[in-house]
Amino acid sequence: MKTTLYGIKNCDTIKKARRHLDALGAEYTFHDYRVDGVDKKIIQQWIKQHGWETVLNKRGTTWRKLDESVKSNTTGNNAADLLCEHPAMIKRPILVHGKETLVGFSEDSYGALLK
Repeated sequence: MKTTLYGIKNCDTIKKARRHLDALGAEYTFHDYRVDGVDKKIIQQWIKQHGWETVLNKRGTTWRKLDESVKSNTTGNNAADLLCEHPAMIKRPILVHGKETLVGFSEDSYGALLK
C-alpha cells in the first residue's frame, strides 16, 4: 500500500512526523508542496474527506497576510483554488495511506493507521 506524507520540508511538525515514520520503519514518499506543487484534485479529495476548514491552516502567516476580503469570502467552493495558489496554507502534515488520510500529526494515529 502506497504511503505519502505531504508538507513542507523545513516545517517542524513535518520533521517530527518524518522521524516518527522512520522509527516505525514505514516506507513512504515525501511530497513537498513548495518543490513538487500540489494537484487541485488531491486537495478537493482532502476537503471532501475532512472539510475545508480542517485542511486550510488559518494559524499560519500566509493566511494572516491575506486581504480580509479573501478571508471572508473563502468557502468550501473556492478553498481548493486558494490552497493551490498558496500551498503553505495547507494544514501540515497530511498523511495518505492507501485510501485513508490523516490531517495533522499524532503518533497514536500514525501508529494505528500504519500497523
